[in-house]
Amino acid sequence: MSYLSRLIPALALALPLAPAALANPYENNVSARILPGWRGADGRHVAGLELTLTKGWKTYWRSPGEAGVPPIFDWSGSDNLSAVQVVWPRPTVFDQNGLRSIGYHGRVVLPLVLTPARAGQPIRLDGDVSLGICEDVCVPLDLRISGTLPAQGGGRDPAIAAAMADRPYSAREAKVGKVECHLTPGQRGIGLSVDIAMPSAGGRETIVVESNDPGLWVADAETVRQGNRVVARTEIMHSAGGSFALDRSGLTITVLGRDHAVEISGCGG
Repeated sequence: MSYLSRLIPALALALPLAPAALANPYENNVSARILPGWRGADGRHVAGLELTLTKGWKTYWRSPGEAGVPPIFDWSGSDNLSAVQVVWPRPTVFDQNGLRSIGYHGRVVLPLVLTPARAGQPIRLDGDVSLGICEDVCVPLDLRISGTLPAQGGGRDPAIAAAMADRPYSAREAKVGKVECHLTPGQRGIGLSVDIAMPSAGGRETIVVESNDPGLWVADAETVRQGNRVVARTEIMHSAGGSFALDRSGLTITVLGRDHAVEISGCGG
């Protein structure tokens, strides 16, 4: 994959991307805008980041697979903002030159659940979003987001609400039974086998394992369905090399299927 020089367009609230300062032959393959959303009864504001890609292009989920580019969000320049939660709708699994990637094509709305530092006041968003868009080449983009979300937001936006509804089910919602993780010595780290008792999520399922330790790297898992269980095997390595301890309670296990996704927190031995 080719990596072109960075493109830094400006993103204004509720407006498409402004023209880029530097010409880039791929810049027209994505457009973005903020959906202003609404202020909830609990004081939090629900907005949305809408990305629209031209046919054949895609962008990536929070755990993009070995062929993907992970998105990075930096909201440190914002005012009256104490916390941001990105709600990830169910992504699609792609085969990219023999490697797996996970993300979105066409149009995707990423709901943003924003907690103001001062209740009842507007939120000023000023942040940077780094992501990749890919077809035959991968282009890294740095999107600058800025805009004001009023304290008295509008009504519920159907596009944001639909994206929220497409989030992965919880283990309880999906009727997940026993979840076991077994560790073995690996070639370069720790081998991990995941065994989940649960109904099928539909079609060919893919298990993705994430760790809350940023120093750990988890390989793409091999997933098979065995009756009422779905099983995956992967390997976890530390960026510093050598031996390390793995906290199984800090793992997030997501089962991606044709009909829905399921997100599971932690696993037993």
